[in-house]
Amino acid sequence: MESAAVPQVGVVAFVITGKSILLGKRRSVATANNVFAPPGGHLEFGESFEECAAREVKEETGLDIEKIEFLTVTNNVFLDQPKPAHYVTVFMRSVLADPTQVPKNIEPEKCEGWDWYDWKNLPNPLFAPLEKMVRSGFNPFPSE
Repeated sequence: MESAAVPQVGVVAFVITGKSILLGKRRSVATANNVFAPPGGHLEFGESFEECAAREVKEETGLDIEKIEFLTVTNNVFLDQPKPAHYVTVFMRSVLADPTQVPKNIEPEKCEGWDWYDWKNLPNPLFAPLEKMVRSGFNPFPSE
């Protein structure tokens, strides 16, 4: 069986500050080319969702996060990619462990850079699962 036929598990971390989230413009990632997306990646064997979110954020941005909690899960089939893919994507919410940290672009071959974007004024184009969530009225921020 070809690996593209097997669903993969991705973990995406909404790193929030105020009413903004951290997004990067992705380069040539299997399901996200030239789109804005939060940090995230594949769940590794034996890893919790929280551990995966913290690891991916650290690997991609150099940031340490805390208060990592589950938000939602989406089922995404990407048929129009060069290589069709099926991802179950777990969305987590977190905050910076130290609010003075500044994101670094640790993987420039995968991302053009990271920045904070106001939830009501997100850049385009968005990563397809994120765009679908935004359109549905999803809100990653804690209720006040």
